[in-house]
Amino acid sequence: MIQVVFLALLREQLGSNGIQVDSNSAKSIGELKQYLISHHPEWAEFLENKKLLIALNHEYARGDFPLKSGDEVAFFPPVTGG
Repeated sequence: MIQVVFLALLREQLGSNGIQVDSNSAKSIGELKQYLISHHPEWAEFLENKKLLIALNHEYARGDFPLKSGDEVAFFPPVTGG
């Protein structure tokens, strides 16, 4: 299983803290995003945001990063400081 986590404003926009996805459903972060959108089309607007940040096991990652069972993928909006 892959643990998917939604953080900050994204959690509120999607109405979910996260979801578990079978690791056979997505071999990369890009495939994971497409899987999530295909199962939750209402999330497309937020998950397709080009500014959305992604972390794989607590490290910044991109869409072509491969996934394996036990990975945690976090999606979150850009952080602004003040």
